[in-house]
Amino acid sequence: MASSVKHFCTICNDDEIAKIAVTWCTECGVFFCENCEKPHKKLKLSKSHKTILIEDYQKLLTFIKEISIQCKDHKKVFELYCSFHDSPCCVQCITDKHQTCQEMKPLSDILQQVKSSVSVQNLERDLKDVKENLIKSVEYLKTRISTNNIQKTKAVEEIRYMRKSIDKCLNQLEQTLLDDLESKHSKLQSNMNTLVQQMEQRASQIDQMQRKLTDLIQYATDLQIYICLIEIEKSSSRVANYFEDLEQGDDLSEKHFNMSISSDLQSILQDVKSFGHISISISPSTLQVNSRRKDQAQKLVPNIPDVEHIKPFRMYAMTVPDSKYPLIIRACVVLPDDTFIILDNTQLLLFSNNVCFVRKIVTFRDFPLDACYVRTNLVAVALWSAKKIALVDVEKNRIIKIVRLSHNCDGVAVDDRMMVVSSDEKSTLINLNDMSCTILQGVRASKISLFKGNIYGILEINNESRVSCYKNNGEHIWTLTHHEIDGAMGLTLDKNGFIYIASSSNHSVVAVSPDGKRSSSILSKDDGINCPWSIDINKESGLMMVSYDLSSDGDTDSFDSAFVYKIPNV
Repeated sequence: MASSVKHFCTICNDDEIAKIAVTWCTECGVFFCENCEKPHKKLKLSKSHKTILIEDYQKLLTFIKEISIQCKDHKKVFELYCSFHDSPCCVQCITDKHQTCQEMKPLSDILQQVKSSVSVQNLERDLKDVKENLIKSVEYLKTRISTNNIQKTKAVEEIRYMRKSIDKCLNQLEQTLLDDLESKHSKLQSNMNTLVQQMEQRASQIDQMQRKLTDLIQYATDLQIYICLIEIEKSSSRVANYFEDLEQGDDLSEKHFNMSISSDLQSILQDVKSFGHISISISPSTLQVNSRRKDQAQKLVPNIPDVEHIKPFRMYAMTVPDSKYPLIIRACVVLPDDTFIILDNTQLLLFSNNVCFVRKIVTFRDFPLDACYVRTNLVAVALWSAKKIALVDVEKNRIIKIVRLSHNCDGVAVDDRMMVVSSDEKSTLINLNDMSCTILQGVRASKISLFKGNIYGILEINNESRVSCYKNNGEHIWTLTHHEIDGAMGLTLDKNGFIYIASSSNHSVVAVSPDGKRSSSILSKDDGINCPWSIDINKESGLMMVSYDLSSDGDTDSFDSAFVYKIPNV
């Protein structure tokens, strides 16, 4: 809605005449009435200036109206532009603030065709892209909120279903036990009632005998008494024998109901500490936004951090199941879907995105020492002294191929269709297309990694750790030794070519620049890294897994765990 504020002609106002302005000059920043506008259009210096109606001026945003063509400090028109300070200035400003500035340009040159300039076009496009990105992001987040609500609902349903299942099972077990109790009680009660009836009948018989005996003594003859006494004694004897039989059996024994609750059921109260566990896993965003200018800028100046600026942050700590304790980690592999494979002394194990144990993949008879990802569902495992490489299908849980070599297999790495197997004597390059082998005599390494056709290896020589880079034909490129790298046990590379070393002896992870000239410790014992052994990075997501010794310094037995980190800008 247009403002109702009235503007007066600047020229007339200087002469203390109040005339309503009809136009405003976008170049001079001055209001004109109808009379003053005419000479402004005729003057040589201002005839090319653009003017707008006051109605249109009223529609301008407040911050635009507040922009002055004059310097606030000196009340003079801006005539120059300082590129160093990125600001317009007047002639007086040069003396006060810009004496040492070398990049002073006429403001007219800067403003020439500014509205049609590439900068304005780029800004318009950037604003459009940002708006579209925000709209997409809002829709994406709304979708994620909806998805999370659905996930919550499903989790609630699963929890309640489990509770109902447990209740149903317990109710069935309870009813079975109550039925058994009722059956045993009814049977026992029936037996005892029958026994009571039998004894009451015999008591009645004894009572009758007592009355008969009384009558005999009072009214019968001696002969009658004698004959009846014989019959009464027989009946009495049978009752006495019946009672003796009862005493000899268990009919008169005390019978008690004893109740014992199942130990499995009791263990629920003792061992089960929670109904379940809620965790939030992190996966890369699927949101696709417009980033044309960003992409163009990255092609000119790649946004790659220096080695000193690599700052990993911890995301997960591995959960070691009791059935796999103690775990000795020889190698770790971050799969493309950010699940994890752990190689211990004898087994290959699969862990989930949040590093919880899923299942055992395969068990080895020979001593495994290293592992790497090959391609979909395929992992290579180096079997050290057996001089073999085992190719394992992690979906089918079996070894599908064995490659035999002429030397020990200390380390193994794959890049595209090339596999390299290393030892401290020599290495072998294997073409995965035809499985042909080429010996690389000059490449000696305990652990290796491949990146863009080059081979990177670590080797301990005379108690000195060396990091070396070779071409894939074995030609040496560079070697780095540094006090920060001590007892190197594992290495990997990110997508920018930075090398990450598990430096066991000084309890750190060291990052080395792609040219091998600079290094920096990025994780230390203060971060919980104790004697790190194996390390691997998913080059696409930037997730890094590092294994470390979990046992205390005084423990005689060693056992391992692992942390998962996110490497920013990787």
